[in-house]
Amino acid sequence: MKIVICPDAARTRTLAALVLAKQVKTKPTSVLGLATGRTMEAIYARLAETSKQQALDFSGVTTFNLDEYVGLNADHPQSYRYYMQTHLFQQVNVTPEKTYVPDGAAPDVDAEARSYEDRIRQAGGIDLQLLGLGENGHIGFNEPLSALNSRTHVVTLAQATLKQNAEMFDNDMAQVPTRALTMGTGTILDSRETLLVVTGETKAEIVSRVIEGAVSALVPGSALQLHPHCLVLLDEAAASRLTQREAILWQMQHDPELQELLTP
Repeated sequence: MKIVICPDAARTRTLAALVLAKQVKTKPTSVLGLATGRTMEAIYARLAETSKQQALDFSGVTTFNLDEYVGLNADHPQSYRYYMQTHLFQQVNVTPEKTYVPDGAAPDVDAEARSYEDRIRQAGGIDLQLLGLGENGHIGFNEPLSALNSRTHVVTLAQATLKQNAEMFDNDMAQVPTRALTMGTGTILDSRETLLVVTGETKAEIVSRVIEGAVSALVPGSALQLHPHCLVLLDEAAASRLTQREAILWQMQHDPELQELLTP
């Protein structure tokens, strides 16, 4: 696990966009795992801007999103398919047929989960998986106590997650879907590289548990400690409870890969 502490959230998101842009530039046929959420909106905006400035070609890229609410159609304003169309897919020249989001409206969601896992495998696996982190430690929608070797599956969302996401549903808990389709933690760990992006003081405590705590199903994000190529981008607020800051800063100053990333 390699960790970068940025001075603020804006720099964190800019670096994340640079990592994604470099992946597309280096391998135009990349398979990208994508995420949603407020942090990702800014990352995608920067990525789209970079795409225009540098004429990045997304036509050969394949994308797989982490998750989708069960019961929402693709055209529902709060569906993750709608989110991706709005914030990224319509902003770059990605091939629509190569963009995959779990079908939350599928008549058999368990069959959809198995099919989604098969599609990832048929695409050759995910080259780079972008991740956010829930306040309870979830990655994707793998809630606490989810099996660390799980594959794409249907999950019942935790009450904390429902409360956190209620803002997108007019703060009406009754409107928030209680289930979702999500890549499993095992599916995420199979990606060749992972990029975890976390900002804000509200995430500081869980960030410390993910990075410095024991690997445990109680904190699904802690499984990233087992990934051989995991890059973590934090702002100062999210990193504020880390105890190994001196070691992290030393790594930032001396690791060639991080030096390349951090050099303008």
